[in-house]
Amino acid sequence: MNRRQQFLTQDYYENMVRFFDAEESFWNTQTLDEDHEGQGESIKADEIRLATFSALLLRYTGGEEIPKLEPLLERLIHQCETYQQCLEYSEGVEGVSPLNIKELLAHYEEFVQIVSLCILLHRKDLLARFVRLTDQAGFAGDDALYEELLRKQLPDRFDVDTWYHSAYDLLIQVIDAETPSEASLYLQRYCASWYESFEHASTYWHDTHAEIDGCEGSYIGYWALEAGAVAYLFDIDDSQITSMVYPRDLVEYARSYRPKDTEGITPKVYAGEVCTRTGYWFSPANSDSRRFFKAGDTMPEFKGSSWGATIWYWSGEE
Repeated sequence: MNRRQQFLTQDYYENMVRFFDAEESFWNTQTLDEDHEGQGESIKADEIRLATFSALLLRYTGGEEIPKLEPLLERLIHQCETYQQCLEYSEGVEGVSPLNIKELLAHYEEFVQIVSLCILLHRKDLLARFVRLTDQAGFAGDDALYEELLRKQLPDRFDVDTWYHSAYDLLIQVIDAETPSEASLYLQRYCASWYESFEHASTYWHDTHAEIDGCEGSYIGYWALEAGAVAYLFDIDDSQITSMVYPRDLVEYARSYRPKDTEGITPKVYAGEVCTRTGYWFSPANSDSRRFFKAGDTMPEFKGSSWGATIWYWSGEE
């Protein structure tokens, strides 16, 4: 394990990855009491969504190779869409948002973290799908950071001068800075104060490193992913940032990225289908799956995996 933060041990990491990966199978077997129709399915979908997000962040914290985060992000966006549909049915509110980003700072931070992952992994297709869930709920054109993260990625966004949460004042200053050195300084200050600013935000992750008990706990990592997205989008010098919450290698990956196909989307093939390109492929359905296939080979299946369907992703020619 090439961990990216010092709080992880190998045993804790392996145990918690198994735990989060098994959450979907667990919740799909549960029947919950309901106060109204659809409430149980909505609660379960939210738990699965959160476990999927936790598994993704934990794998990044644990040192997973960055390209291997991409299928996890695909799965997360799918779970967000599923939760939104369940919530819409349960509450009877068309277009309800899966995250209350205006009222809850913790929800807003989760939102910008997911947006930032889409940006730094160069997945505009997933970004558009995710943002649609909050746009349709009325959040479009209402928050400066929301729009600044999207304006360079998606068409027809808005120019906004106000924002929901003061925790992001310094990050807005990064974007509005008059000189490159000012922008760099504000970015350093934002990262240095990031963790402290969420102390009273009712997050599920703050201070969880102190609660690790052997192989158990809820710590998944502390990451100011939005700082990395802003640094990438606005070409900010981040060389002086020393805070451990800054996702430096994700930013470096975004800056050095070259599309793997004409659409900039990693090729994928389902088990049972033929391999479309000679080279190495991996599947998140198995932790040690990377192997060589020739074009025309039938892609195998990992039966009984908690991931469900086995999907193979291109991993390069070497």
